[in-house]
Amino acid sequence: MKILIVDDDPAIRKFLNSILTQDGYTIVSADDGNKVPELLEAHPDITTVITDIIMPEQEGIETIRTIRAQWPNMKIIAISGGGKIGPANYLQLAHAIGADATLKKPFGRTELLAALQSL
Repeated sequence: MKILIVDDDPAIRKFLNSILTQDGYTIVSADDGNKVPELLEAHPDITTVITDIIMPEQEGIETIRTIRAQWPNMKIIAISGGGKIGPANYLQLAHAIGADATLKKPFGRTELLAALQSL
Protein backbone atom coordinates (compact mmCIF):
# COMPACT_ATOMS: atom_id res chain seq x y z
CA MET A 1 0.00 0.00 0.00
CA LYS A 2 1.26 3.48 -0.85
CA ILE A 3 0.63 6.36 1.56
CA LEU A 4 1.03 10.11 1.09
CA ILE A 5 2.24 11.93 4.20
CA VAL A 6 1.60 15.69 4.31
CA ASP A 7 3.18 17.59 7.20
CA ASP A 8 5.25 20.77 7.34
CA ASP A 9 7.39 19.37 10.19
CA PRO A 10 10.30 17.30 8.82
CA ALA A 11 10.63 15.41 12.13
CA ILE A 12 6.99 14.24 11.91
CA ARG A 13 7.44 13.19 8.28
CA LYS A 14 10.56 11.23 9.26
CA PHE A 15 8.78 9.61 12.23
CA LEU A 16 5.80 8.53 10.11
CA ASN A 17 8.03 7.36 7.26
CA SER A 18 10.11 5.25 9.64
CA ILE A 19 7.13 3.52 11.23
CA LEU A 20 5.28 2.91 8.00
CA THR A 21 8.21 1.66 5.92
CA GLN A 22 9.05 -0.81 8.70
CA ASP A 23 5.54 -2.18 8.30
CA GLY A 24 5.90 -2.55 4.54
CA TYR A 25 4.16 0.60 3.33
CA THR A 26 5.55 2.69 0.49
CA ILE A 27 5.71 6.39 1.32
CA VAL A 28 5.45 9.59 -0.68
CA SER A 29 5.69 12.81 1.32
CA ALA A 30 5.01 16.51 1.00
CA ASP A 31 5.62 19.47 3.27
CA ASP A 32 2.56 21.37 2.09
CA GLY A 33 -1.05 20.65 1.14
CA ASN A 34 -0.65 22.54 -2.15
CA LYS A 35 1.44 19.64 -3.49
CA VAL A 36 -1.21 16.98 -2.86
CA PRO A 37 -3.11 17.14 -6.21
CA GLU A 38 0.13 16.91 -8.20
CA LEU A 39 1.37 13.97 -6.12
CA LEU A 40 -1.93 12.10 -6.30
CA GLU A 41 -1.93 12.52 -10.08
CA ALA A 42 1.69 11.34 -10.31
CA HIS A 43 1.09 8.36 -8.01
CA PRO A 44 -2.36 6.92 -8.81
CA ASP A 45 -1.57 3.91 -6.59
CA ILE A 46 -1.69 6.03 -3.41
CA THR A 47 -4.54 4.65 -1.32
CA THR A 48 -4.28 6.76 1.84
CA VAL A 49 -3.33 10.32 2.78
CA ILE A 50 -2.12 11.24 6.27
CA THR A 51 -2.33 15.01 6.60
CA ASP A 52 -1.48 17.47 9.31
CA ILE A 53 -4.17 20.07 9.91
CA ILE A 54 -2.12 23.14 10.78
CA MET A 55 0.39 24.01 8.04
CA PRO A 56 1.58 27.41 6.82
CA GLU A 57 0.84 27.25 3.09
CA GLN A 58 -2.33 25.20 2.68
CA GLU A 59 -3.75 23.79 5.86
CA GLY A 60 -5.13 20.29 6.20
CA ILE A 61 -8.80 21.27 6.18
CA GLU A 62 -8.46 22.70 2.68
CA THR A 63 -6.33 19.72 1.68
CA ILE A 64 -9.06 17.32 2.82
CA ARG A 65 -11.68 19.29 0.86
CA THR A 66 -9.52 19.13 -2.26
CA ILE A 67 -8.98 15.40 -1.91
CA ARG A 68 -12.69 14.72 -1.32
CA ALA A 69 -13.65 16.78 -4.38
CA GLN A 70 -11.22 15.06 -6.77
CA TRP A 71 -10.61 11.66 -5.15
CA PRO A 72 -13.79 10.90 -3.18
CA ASN A 73 -12.75 7.34 -2.31
CA MET A 74 -9.30 8.22 -0.96
CA LYS A 75 -8.77 7.21 2.67
CA ILE A 76 -7.70 10.16 4.85
CA ILE A 77 -6.21 10.31 8.32
CA ALA A 78 -6.00 13.80 9.82
CA ILE A 79 -3.39 14.51 12.50
CA SER A 80 -3.01 17.57 14.71
CA GLY A 81 -1.13 18.74 17.75
CA GLY A 82 -3.33 21.71 18.36
CA GLY A 83 -3.11 25.34 17.65
CA LYS A 84 -5.08 28.17 19.17
CA ILE A 85 -8.34 26.26 19.57
CA GLY A 86 -6.84 22.89 20.51
CA PRO A 87 -6.43 19.66 18.55
CA ALA A 88 -9.84 18.20 19.42
CA ASN A 89 -11.68 21.02 17.64
CA TYR A 90 -9.51 20.80 14.52
CA LEU A 91 -9.85 17.03 14.41
CA GLN A 92 -13.64 17.18 14.83
CA LEU A 93 -13.80 19.59 11.90
CA ALA A 94 -11.51 17.35 9.83
CA HIS A 95 -13.77 14.38 10.53
CA ALA A 96 -16.88 16.42 9.69
CA ILE A 97 -15.54 17.39 6.25
CA GLY A 98 -14.35 13.94 5.30
CA ALA A 99 -11.39 12.53 7.24
CA ASP A 100 -11.90 8.81 7.82
CA ALA A 101 -9.82 8.81 11.02
CA THR A 102 -8.06 11.33 13.25
CA LEU A 103 -5.04 11.20 15.54
CA LYS A 104 -4.01 13.71 18.18
CA LYS A 105 -0.28 14.39 18.36
CA PRO A 106 1.71 13.00 19.99
CA PHE A 107 0.72 9.48 19.03
CA GLY A 108 2.72 6.31 18.76
CA ARG A 109 3.22 3.42 16.41
CA THR A 110 0.32 1.40 17.85
CA GLU A 111 -2.22 4.22 17.40
CA LEU A 112 -1.01 4.96 13.87
CA LEU A 113 -1.15 1.36 12.70
CA ALA A 114 -4.55 0.86 14.37
CA ALA A 115 -5.91 3.92 12.53
CA LEU A 116 -4.64 2.56 9.20
CA GLN A 117 -6.12 -0.87 9.85
CA SER A 118 -9.49 0.68 10.72
CA LEU A 119 -9.85 2.30 7.29
